[in-house]
Amino acid sequence: MEAKAHLKYARIAPRKVKIVCDLIRGKDTGTAAAILGATPKAASALMLKLLKSAVANAENNHNMDPERLYVSATCANPGPILKRMMPRAQGRGARINKRTSHITVVVAEKE
Repeated sequence: MEAKAHLKYARIAPRKVKIVCDLIRGKDTGTAAAILGATPKAASALMLKLLKSAVANAENNHNMDPERLYVSATCANPGPILKRMMPRAQGRGARINKRTSHITVVVAEKE
């Protein structure tokens, strides 16, 4: 049995989130929370909140033991891109892509 938590339309690029996802994948939830708390990345605060939500979902919705949970899967997929323009020389405009992410954290119980 596994429990999930999703964060959609997060205003951070998926390549920045994937670095943090790789840090906690396969770790138990206590260790993962400690890693996220000590990681100086912008995505770590979002991932910590999402991890706590996934643990709460497992405990309340699926009656799992929170001491036996581990992070079985994490992924950061690209969401829609907000396209903006920045003025450049000689009346031109350069496009700026403000990327968004859909982040998923899945926790499962150890056998």
